[in-house]
Amino acid sequence: MVTTPTRQAPARKPARQRPGLRDRFRRLWDGIEGKGAVANSSTYYLILGCTLALTAIGIMMVLSASSVEAISVGRSPYADAMKQATFGVIGVIAMYLISRTNVTWMKRLSWPALGIVMVLLVLVQVIGRKTLGNQNWIDVGGVSIQPSEIAKLVLCVWIATVLARKEKLLHRWMHVIIPVVPGAGLVLGLVLLGNDLGTAIVVMAIIAAGLFFAGVPGKMLAIAGAAGAVAATVLTLSSPNRICRITSWLGNASDSCKAQFDFDFQSTNGMYGLAQGGWTGLGLGQSRQKYNWLPEAHNDFIFAIIGEELGLLGTIVVLLLFAILGIAIFRVVIRQTDPFQRTLAGSIMVWLLGQASMNMAVVTQLLPVIGVPLPFISYGGSALLMSLCGVGVVLSLARAQIAPGKRPGLWRRSNKTARKRK
Repeated sequence: MVTTPTRQAPARKPARQRPGLRDRFRRLWDGIEGKGAVANSSTYYLILGCTLALTAIGIMMVLSASSVEAISVGRSPYADAMKQATFGVIGVIAMYLISRTNVTWMKRLSWPALGIVMVLLVLVQVIGRKTLGNQNWIDVGGVSIQPSEIAKLVLCVWIATVLARKEKLLHRWMHVIIPVVPGAGLVLGLVLLGNDLGTAIVVMAIIAAGLFFAGVPGKMLAIAGAAGAVAATVLTLSSPNRICRITSWLGNASDSCKAQFDFDFQSTNGMYGLAQGGWTGLGLGQSRQKYNWLPEAHNDFIFAIIGEELGLLGTIVVLLLFAILGIAIFRVVIRQTDPFQRTLAGSIMVWLLGQASMNMAVVTQLLPVIGVPLPFISYGGSALLMSLCGVGVVLSLARAQIAPGKRPGLWRRSNKTARKRK
């Protein structure tokens, strides 16, 4: 009897399992984190490219938003844009020079810089200029200096220096409180004396970021956050100006509030500008709200002019640039092993991205009017210069990650050259 061989059915390949939610989040995180020398290099150029693009957009939009108001008061329509461009060029040069140095030298200057900033903040209360209820500026030789903007970068460096030295003692209350609370609290108090609640909120965010990235325990952070919330509530309720800001935002401002401050007028016209822009905008330079309808069109509410002239697509481009900048700086932060550098980069990230988020939230009426500029874009030389210097610090850290130990910065090279000459 002849048996015929039986055919075996081909083995089925196991079905590919779809990645679960956890795997998808892991892939997303890996993409954000980035790995390897190529990712390190791309991080550097992403930060640089986004910063330069935002600065260029800012100069262009300041020219558009400020020209009509300048003409109405008898000034050149290019005056504000030329000032902004001048500070932009100086800031880019400063950013480049800082990016080529080793930022550890900032530790030695943190305490003297904090002292100088405090002196400037005191001078603001004595000889400062008051504008729109805020006393923030000192006029020196025809140039207005805003010390509170300088304080933001100095505070980032100072907090990083102090907390890095106490790294192993941060689980003890006393070592967290002293000297952070007296030093940062004095800066915050001097800013509040100028009635600038917006800058004060940014300063509080910088302090919180410094504590978080330095590794302060979560329990201490929660208590500090609760104390900050109570303080902010008390400060808000103690000022008629701030109460009017909140009631106007909620839509139930009193007649006296509208007559004295009328924050509704500014926020409503900002929304009109965004609504008129549609998808593609009215065209560059074609804004209607800048014809003295929208107060601070070239400053705190410049995002509304971007939406009106460049449309929803223009605002999305700005949002994407800030988002990419934030992700790139976050990459730099999470790769740092040195506590000083991690805290410094994290504080700068929260400062720039937090302030940008607050500004856009105010313009879109997600927050009450609190008066914070849009980094790199709003008119203001001190703000632009300090923001670019802050990015220069992050670029220095990102550059060191491309080839650690093989590409010494300008500061380290100059020290080596000096030793050789000796």
